[in-house]
Amino acid sequence: MIAVVGPGALHADPDVLRNAERVGELLAQAGHDVVTGGLDGVMEAASRGAKNAGGKVLALLPGSDRTDATPYADIVIPTGVGQARNVLVVRAADAVIAVGGSWGTLSEVAIAMRLAKPVVWLRGWQVKGAEEEVPTAASPEQAVAWVVAAPHS
Repeated sequence: MIAVVGPGALHADPDVLRNAERVGELLAQAGHDVVTGGLDGVMEAASRGAKNAGGKVLALLPGSDRTDATPYADIVIPTGVGQARNVLVVRAADAVIAVGGSWGTLSEVAIAMRLAKPVVWLRGWQVKGAEEEVPTAASPEQAVAWVVAAPHS
């Protein structure tokens, strides 16, 4: 299972959304299930891409209302833990692709790094002075190839 994380619709530009949808599609085509935070923006775009390519999607919502989930999720879990659900999204995944950037996305990348999960940015933030650099992909194809090839714990 691969997590696709990124900003909600308010902070995601059309290129980021197109990239997220393509990432979801490529992951499903490669036989991977997708886990997201289950809402709009990058989460919905990646879910749509995966679902349309025949993949399975797990949505871990921050709130308690199941109806908040993207319609492209197969399994919806309303965690009720707010932003703490970011930990659950990363924990559920074997690797993480971060598409675009927001504060929530940055937290998910940091959690993945702390847990030694493979993580790659696609059009994400560059964190200067970090102990370890997060690899950056130039395309959805490169991001998916990187996480598929990365050793998973």
